[in-house]
Amino acid sequence: MTPQELDEHLDQIINSPSYVVPELDTDFLQSAAMRGLRLQLEYTKPEHYLQRMKINSTIILFGGTQVIEEDKARANLERLRKQKATGGDDPKIERAIQRANRQLAKAKYYEEARAFSSLVSQHSYHNNRYDYVVVTGGGPGIMEAGNRGAYDVGAPTIGLNITLPEEQHPNPYITPGLCFLFHYFAMRKMHFMMRAKALVVFPGGFGTLDELFDALTLRQTNRMQEIPIIMYGTDYWKQVINFEFLADEAVVSDEHLDLLDFADSPSEAWNIIRKFHENKPETEVFAP
Repeated sequence: MTPQELDEHLDQIINSPSYVVPELDTDFLQSAAMRGLRLQLEYTKPEHYLQRMKINSTIILFGGTQVIEEDKARANLERLRKQKATGGDDPKIERAIQRANRQLAKAKYYEEARAFSSLVSQHSYHNNRYDYVVVTGGGPGIMEAGNRGAYDVGAPTIGLNITLPEEQHPNPYITPGLCFLFHYFAMRKMHFMMRAKALVVFPGGFGTLDELFDALTLRQTNRMQEIPIIMYGTDYWKQVINFEFLADEAVVSDEHLDLLDFADSPSEAWNIIRKFHENKPETEVFAP
């Protein structure tokens, strides 16, 4: 080779992806071959921050993204009514108004989730660590209400965001340094459960149901620590899921229904949690 050819060959060596230090090679880290390492990173990074912030235990708060504050729900309904008045009898507008009415009816759950979170967060700090820290999915709706309630009383609160096709942004009430972004639903769910002392499930849709049944399965099979699972909003949940029918059909045991509690006020939900953990040994980190 000529000196020029050697220089060109050396440039090819240095500029090859193989020559990038692995920890700086984002293309390599995002490849299928490194999926196991990415899962490990999604476990390790939040764990590092949570330990550093002395988060010992949590209360999970799940619920729908479309359960919003009353003034916003009312404004949305009024907008649709005005649209109907000028647009005639459009079935899509009629359906939207029907849904907006139901959204307004459920707006109370936003304020109750916020009040519940404020109530439990007042008990979060003792013995130089934090317990009963409210953790949500970090998004809008009930998640926002949960983080907001803790924010109202100056307590730390956690958000576990997830990357979605329609990008999910964190709500502004999460404690800086305690908001985490996940790619893998499985690892996000694991972090929800690891430190949990309770799960409170407000009205929601598919995502809420998915997270509920994931927790129920872990409790049913004794694969996680004992916690109360509280269905908040008895009328809503009794219509959405007929748990008694599952037992009557012999697809779950009668005693599995005891995994569930129902509550209709922040104080009722908190009392269930408080009584459940009275005289119980310290919660251990979930080790699946």
